[in-house]
Amino acid sequence: MDKIDGNMTINDVIKAYPSTLSTFNTFGIDSCCGGANTLAKACQEKGVDLAAFLRALNEAAA
Repeated sequence: MDKIDGNMTINDVIKAYPSTLSTFNTFGIDSCCGGANTLAKACQEKGVDLAAFLRALNEAAA
C-alpha cells in the first residue's frame, strides 16, 4: 500500500519523507510557497498527472 496519497499536503509529505523533495522539483511542483496545498490540487494547478506524481513520490519515500 502506498504511503503517500493525493489528499496529503505538500508540507506533510516533505516533513514525513524529506527524500521526496527532488521529486517535487522534477515535476515542477512548488514545495515551498504552495506547501499547504494538497498533492491533488497542486497537480491540477500545474497540469501534472497525479497518478504518475504519486508513483514517483512513493518510490522516493521507499
